[in-house]
Amino acid sequence: MTVAVGTAVAADDGRSRFAAADRRLRIVIGVLCLIGIGIGTYLTYVHYAGIKVVCLSSGGCETVQSSVYSKLDGVPVAVLGLGGYIGILITLFIRGDLGRAAGFGLALVGFLFSMYLTYREVFTIKAICQWCVGSAVLMTLLAILTAIRVLRVEPATVAPKSVPRAERRRIERRQAARR
Repeated sequence: MTVAVGTAVAADDGRSRFAAADRRLRIVIGVLCLIGIGIGTYLTYVHYAGIKVVCLSSGGCETVQSSVYSKLDGVPVAVLGLGGYIGILITLFIRGDLGRAAGFGLALVGFLFSMYLTYREVFTIKAICQWCVGSAVLMTLLAILTAIRVLRVEPATVAPKSVPRAERRRIERRQAARR
């Protein structure tokens, strides 16, 4: 007969709370990625179909989309964003520290690139694209949420401590005497 100390119950409770919080973070990150994939898919489609971007502002989207900054080495920036969102989504299915670190790495690169492009929109192109701003906001949120996932420390697994035989016998004798 093994008598276990109550620390294992506390550790299990900590692990289950961590797992629930991580699950909620993964769901929110997944939803944000799906929205980003929608934006990236739309902008990629518009680029290759050669049609006008639906824009609420007065031509800002077309100005940005036709600028020299809309491509990186011939690849449309929308395709890069689409790849980034898909990559972050895939990392949600990789267990452990590797998945969390990869997701954060991709989100951080996406965030920094979005900040660079936003700088170019405001100070160089002098036009604002609502789709680009939406994507930048999403990437900022993803960088924050993936950073939280990386920085949260999973509770260590605590093995139940077994009580030495002599102590176990004393406990059993006391319990028998109470009966």
